[in-house]
Amino acid sequence: MKIVRSPTAMTDWSERLLREGVNIGFVPTMGALHDGHRALIRQARLRCDALVVSLFVNPTQFGPQEDLAKYPRTLPQDRALCRAEGVDVCFEPTAQAMYPEGFQTIVTLPTIARRWEGERRPHHFSGVATVVTKLFGMVRPQLAFFGQKDFQQSALVRQLVKDLNLGVEISVCPTVREADGLAMSSRNVYLTQDERTRAVTLYKSLRAGAEAIRRGVTDGEAVQSVMVQVVKGEAAMTIDYLAVCDPFTLEPLSTVTSRVVLLGAVRIGSVRLIDNLLVTLPRRSS
Repeated sequence: MKIVRSPTAMTDWSERLLREGVNIGFVPTMGALHDGHRALIRQARLRCDALVVSLFVNPTQFGPQEDLAKYPRTLPQDRALCRAEGVDVCFEPTAQAMYPEGFQTIVTLPTIARRWEGERRPHHFSGVATVVTKLFGMVRPQLAFFGQKDFQQSALVRQLVKDLNLGVEISVCPTVREADGLAMSSRNVYLTQDERTRAVTLYKSLRAGAEAIRRGVTDGEAVQSVMVQVVKGEAAMTIDYLAVCDPFTLEPLSTVTSRVVLLGAVRIGSVRLIDNLLVTLPRRSS
């Protein structure tokens, strides 16, 4: 497995393989890899001839009061996981290499980023869109793999690729969960033992909303209320948002008519958790 730090060296490696007709897959990460990342890497390994994983904690997607300084950094373990899974290149650029002196370009998607995570974290998605655009330009993949847990991010990247004609196929892989249903996240290491036990409440609330839809509840506010009541039963947890949305536009739905995404973000202690579920309204027999 090669370790590449220079953006120029990364592009040179990719262009050489592309000239030989090699299919390149890419899994962009901020490191602190867990089994959710492993699932992405394995899916990419199955579908691609050559595989690049980036390990880069992107400073531009963190707000001034967010956890950039303490974001978990586990580079030796990350490299070991990548090596064990057959990754060809770990791309590990520095912040200076990604954003050299004089850098001034920002990529924004104002409509798809305006709600939910974008409203609570105003600078986050411009940082995501900018770094993904840069990474795609450096790695030159034909396929890139993202996790469903960050649903809004995946929707944003798909729109970005479409709008800018980047020519990268985006594959969104299902959320990988702990045995009790908690979505795997690099930030789960921040949870105390008690908080970890309580954290599954977010998933339970989404499950309750999904079950309400499957029972025939189609009023968006009613479904949202079901989810809210579950979280309110956990005193240690506060709600950022629980929403019933169109899975493509991410706009809130007053009525469930077919397929929806249930989005949730909560805070427990110092940790902020996000999760989602895709739900299809059952067809009624005539």
